Amino acid sequence: MPVRHLLSAAAAALLGAVWAATPAAAQALVQPDPVGAYTMTSGRLWSLVGMALGLAGLVVGGLALARSAGRIGTGPGRRGSIAALAAGAAGSVIGGLVVAAAEGGPGTGYGIVGGFMAMGVGLIAMVLGGLALDRLRRGGHRRAADARPR
Repeated sequence: MPVRHLLSAAAAALLGAVWAATPAAAQALVQPDPVGAYTMTSGRLWSLVGMALGLAGLVVGGLALARSAGRIGTGPGRRGSIAALAAGAAGSVIGGLVVAAAEGGPGTGYGIVGGFMAMGVGLIAMVLGGLALDRLRRGGHRRAADARPR
């Protein structure tokens, strides 16, 4: 199965899952009682999902940037940079939705701190993926044999 078919199927499944879970998530985010510090609420869960996507994009984007700079021989190239862009964007969007849906501040169980962190990490992942993609498009990397002093 080609990668673009896999990516489009994954995007369609993610959109379908978000569409189906929207009413339940909206109902679950309304929490009248204060929650404990270690209670896993839906807001905290969604912020963890956004953070995981952002971290995955950060790792893949770092590897793609190192690959485009010629520092490592094997690793994600163009596909890795596009995956870092997509994962970072998804993490930022999920984090933004968590922050927008939060009705309280830190410690209320809405996951606002994790949402802000997911937005930040997702943004960094998008920057790394964009830098790697730009460097690959320009052909800015040189192999060790070509990197002779002039």
